Amino acid sequence: MRDPSLERFRSAVAAAYAELESRREEVNDLNVFPVADGDTGDNMAMTMRAVLDELDRMNGSPIDEIGRDEIVHAVARAALLGARGNSGVILSQIVRGAAAELVSRPGELVDPVLVAAAFARAADAAYSSVREPAEGTMLTAIRAMAHRVAQDLAHMDTPRLNGHVEPAEQDELLAEVLERALEAGKEAVERGKEQLPALREAGVVDAGAYGLTVIVSGLIGALRGEAPPPLEHQDPPRRSLHLPQHESSRYRYCTNFAVSGSGLEREKFVPLLEEIGDSVLVVGDDETLKVHVHTDDPDRVIALFAPHGQVSRFDVADMREQVAERAARLDGGARRRRETAACGVVVAATGKGLIRLFEELGALVVDGGQTLNPSTYELLAGIHDVDAEQVIVLPNSSNVLMAAERAAELSEKPARVVPTRSQQAGLAALIAFDPSRSSLENAEALEAELSRIRTGGVAPAARDDARGRFHTGDALGYVDEELVAWGGLRETLAATLARLAEDAEVVTCIAGEGAPLGEEELAALVPGESELEFHEGGQPAWWYLLAAE
Repeated sequence: MRDPSLERFRSAVAAAYAELESRREEVNDLNVFPVADGDTGDNMAMTMRAVLDELDRMNGSPIDEIGRDEIVHAVARAALLGARGNSGVILSQIVRGAAAELVSRPGELVDPVLVAAAFARAADAAYSSVREPAEGTMLTAIRAMAHRVAQDLAHMDTPRLNGHVEPAEQDELLAEVLERALEAGKEAVERGKEQLPALREAGVVDAGAYGLTVIVSGLIGALRGEAPPPLEHQDPPRRSLHLPQHESSRYRYCTNFAVSGSGLEREKFVPLLEEIGDSVLVVGDDETLKVHVHTDDPDRVIALFAPHGQVSRFDVADMREQVAERAARLDGGARRRRETAACGVVVAATGKGLIRLFEELGALVVDGGQTLNPSTYELLAGIHDVDAEQVIVLPNSSNVLMAAERAAELSEKPARVVPTRSQQAGLAALIAFDPSRSSLENAEALEAELSRIRTGGVAPAARDDARGRFHTGDALGYVDEELVAWGGLRETLAATLARLAEDAEVVTCIAGEGAPLGEEELAALVPGESELEFHEGGQPAWWYLLAAE
């Protein structure tokens, strides 16, 4: 029997996603449990977006010809694979549970009885995904919704639909059911502060539970063709989150990925993951699992699954950075989320001044520390955090190139590495970056810019030369990666600049930590008609980083 609700399914999902997207930051700000990393709105929105993208992919044929079974299976899988974080994974299980109930009732029209059964199965799926369910969260909210809808069936005039029904009549009937669910959800959201100490002490409702009511509100609006029912704005925490229960996980990386194989037994992986992390969720079936864990060692996590299937859709977030960004936002700092660009850029950098210069050019900086040596997962977390659909990565060191390429390979978000081998090269090339272009176009533009740049630097010798040319503390001058001068600082700088500035219009000099000479003294050493562009970089090890075009 043709299901008239199928043609309207996508528009309902789109409206729910749009409502959640419009309140994403509000939901983020409420996030204090289980980890105060401020990404619940992001994670739930990503799950909804994955469902919507899957429906768009299927839209090549009339949706009513595809069939309910294929649609709900595809939606459930998309939600599972697109989920990220605790809230996203639990939401994916709510979607999956509801979808499983719809599949189990072929030929039935979507009516109050079927919606009630779908809510009940969704609540069961959500609870079964968590080893130690906490009341006051989105688990409580979905169960409260399921109970209310089941209880109210007896009081509805039309609990069942049979035969032909006009779309408007069905939509209104479903909106009425969801309205009852929303009422119960809102009550559960408010009760959360009594059930969960972390919420009570922060003075907030649970972010995931509130996000769930936002989704249901969006669905009601779509079914009625009007604005969603109003939800009271929820204020962020009334005090700084310094209590132990509000702190981040003791682990650094929020790690998410999918595993595809056969005979996958999710239960056996959970205790293994709990030995190397916390906040463990493993959901799915014997062919596809979605894994979420907070850990310091994502490589070790992957190694647990690699013998059993193919690991894909790898995603890592640095929770320390998320907590810091959230704290700044709640303390009145700049909001982190911006309009999503076509392409963003991640750079490895060190030195306060250089980090500031890269940030002024729109880059997200991964601080490489004194040795400029960030890990693969620090770079991957940076790719994750860029507000862009695609990303280019500038390693800015030969030693970081391999880690950058591995991060780009692991990233679910399309990422390309432009092989910059120094910070000054990365800074000069970044002038050609355009966030409205694709990563491929930007990579080509930056590589073309790199071909016009000559780099160099002057640094103190860390040890005596075996060939007797210089001693510890002498100045060493390089052009590209070739040692071209050594000895006294002024003489070495003059010789290095002479080689570097040949036919150059502009010479850029970035002074490092403890650099002996200032801008005026440097300008006097620049040969010919070349113009000096001087910056304080604050980088360790190098007195001066140099670039010429």
